[in-house]
Amino acid sequence: QEQLVESGGGLVQAGGSARLSCAAAGGTWSNYVMAWFRQAPGKEREFVAAVSWSGDNTHYADSVRGRFTISRDNAKDTIYLQMNSLKPEDTAVYYCAAEWAYSGSRVYTTPSQYDYWGQGTQVTVSS
Repeated sequence: QEQLVESGGGLVQAGGSARLSCAAAGGTWSNYVMAWFRQAPGKEREFVAAVSWSGDNTHYADSVRGRFTISRDNAKDTIYLQMNSLKPEDTAVYYCAAEWAYSGSRVYTTPSQYDYWGQGTQVTVSS
């Protein structure tokens, strides 16, 4: 059974850094677009970053561009989200998502485009 498992969340001070990981298991994930979304209390789930299955195309939300970096290691079926210069408004549950793509450069940016989701990991940024 395919599953995505996030790790690396926790409590971080504003201005600090954190690294999230998402391990994919139970299938062949090399042809899947992978992404990170987040959801703060009372808000809708929002796109953070995505990486194509070839790894040569990435896309970021304006709110995190320049601070966050998404990457993937296809040999390990794992993606990462390096988060720097964290702000209190980055506080949310972060979710990993995956969706099959025909094109190696394709990325998706809306939750409805993804069929596979992890359980989420909490990131709390204190001021």
